[in-house]
Amino acid sequence: MPTSRTTYKYHFKLGNKIVHTGITGDIDRRAAEHQQEPGWEKGHIFQVGNRTTRAAALEWENEQRKKGKPTGP
Repeated sequence: MPTSRTTYKYHFKLGNKIVHTGITGDIDRRAAEHQQEPGWEKGHIFQVGNRTTRAAALEWENEQRKKGKPTGP
């Protein structure tokens, strides 16, 4: 049985600065949510790679956190 690749990896950027690194199943919804944050209205989502499995995306997010990238709670 094939594993479903339904999860996006992304950076949310203000200009060239990464202000958040995360994963989501709905990248357009997540971009809109981030743009509701005060000061982030002009930010944009930069998709990292192709969609992947949830497990692989969580592993990538943990690696990003270890590298000191800004991630969620």
